[in-house]
Amino acid sequence: MTMAKREPRAEQNLSGYGAPPIPWAQVNERLEQGFPQIPGSGGPDRHTCWLATVRPDGRPHVMPLGVDWVDGALYFSTGAASRKARNLAHNPQCVITVATHDFDIVVEGRASRVTDSALVARLVRMYQEQGWPARVSEDGISLTADYNSQSAGPPPYLIYEVIPETIFAIGTTEPNGAMSYRF
Repeated sequence: MTMAKREPRAEQNLSGYGAPPIPWAQVNERLEQGFPQIPGSGGPDRHTCWLATVRPDGRPHVMPLGVDWVDGALYFSTGAASRKARNLAHNPQCVITVATHDFDIVVEGRASRVTDSALVARLVRMYQEQGWPARVSEDGISLTADYNSQSAGPPPYLIYEVIPETIFAIGTTEPNGAMSYRF
């Protein structure tokens, strides 16, 4: 279960150059702004989130995907047969990264399938408001849509939630800095 207004239980300034700590409120505010993928919307030119998982044989796997920050957790969807979904079924530990204008952000956590039909419906409404015409599938806990990212595969699309265990924020603007936040 996610919680709005999550607060870290521990923070550590990682800057080796004397930069001041980055307040969690600034990082949380940036996360709440979201990561639009429209060209010119952020990062170098747009936001690209990257999901790192581990294959059953131990080899790493990294793929871009759309991610949304909702009530203190990250959400993404992928096809049930995708490499991402198969890796997460084997080992739910994962990392999601994104470059923004203010911070490079790294989120370490455990991905779990969203099976709450009310949360799925809420996320589908959010996706629709963002311009992706996703629909709740007949099972009530997965999505269908006429299209998704190339790496998601065909529907149904499973929704995953990643509740942060650790977030790293590396400042990309003055006064820069680097922090870790443990939850």
